[in-house]
Parts: sequence; C-alpha cells; structure tokens
Amino acid sequence: QVQLVESGGGLVQAGGSLRLSCAASGRTVSAYLMGWFRQAPGKEREFVSHITWSGGRLAYADSVKDRFTISRDNAKSTVYLQMNSLKPEDTAVYYCAAVAVYGGSWARGADYWGQGTQVTVSS
Repeated sequence: QVQLVESGGGLVQAGGSLRLSCAASGRTVSAYLMGWFRQAPGKEREFVSHITWSGGRLAYADSVKDRFTISRDNAKSTVYLQMNSLKPEDTAVYYCAAVAVYGGSWARGADYWGQGTQVTVSS
C-alpha cells in the first residue's frame, strides 16, 4: 500500500507561482513512478508530469513544458511540482499518483491516487 497526500494548492493571479507537494508513504514507495495529473471542471483528467525516485525518467505535458518543474526529495519521500507563469487554463484539481515502475502504465491506470488539491488561477 502507498498513501499519497498532496498540499500546496490555492488561489493565485495569472503569472504567479505555486509549489505543490506530494508526500508518499508505504513500504515500497521507491518501486513507483510518481506523477501529477489535473482535472478541470467539465474536462477529463490529464497527465501533467512524472518522475522516478532515481530521477531517471522525467516527462511533461506540452501544455506545461518550460513552466512547470517536477522534482523529488528521496529523504522526505516527497515529490514537488513547481508551477510558474500560471495561466487561468491551469485552473484544476491537481492529483498526485503512483504507478509501478515495472509492469505499470498510466494508460492502464494509476495504482494509487492522492485526494487532490485545488489550484485556481485568476485572470
């Protein structure tokens, strides 16, 4: 079992920044690829970024590339999403997720999800 707890959401003006955190706990956290997804009202959940605990696998959605940065602190078992130059279209509930590094696939669904944290960007 892996537990994921997000924090750091809030209300920010366009052009501002926020940093989201995802604290992971469980016996085998290191066996998982950690990702961020988001879901805006009336839209499907979409991939934002992911990272392995080794940092060897890193990816971003085109819509956030060059604005968002994913990182991890292995000692704290925490993954971060630094979001800069925020736009109103970034408004969504952001979810932390975990999928097994070996044999797992976001396409087949995450193994674990956090509860989500709201990010609202005003124009």
